Amino acid sequence: MAIRIKSRSGETTEQMLRRFKKLCEKEGLVKDIKRKEFYEKPSERNRRTVRKAIAKRIRESMPLPPKGKKEDGPRGRGPGGGGGGGFGGPRD
Repeated sequence: MAIRIKSRSGETTEQMLRRFKKLCEKEGLVKDIKRKEFYEKPSERNRRTVRKAIAKRIRESMPLPPKGKKEDGPRGRGPGGGGGGGFGGPRD
């Protein structure tokens, strides 16, 4: 997996480096290096893959919210409107 970058006419070194970094990220090189940075026991690796699969199944089973208007209260502060940021008790 060799990544080669040729200089384009009028391209600065910063632009070339940015292009190189994007290519590395696209190839998955950065992700692979981070994954191999520390040793991971096979049991931990299996546990992680199982957790990932369970999360994926849960995500797929949940229905997607309908696209359109958000259900905001007055002044767009989320459901119920709310306000303040106090303790939620009655005002004096």
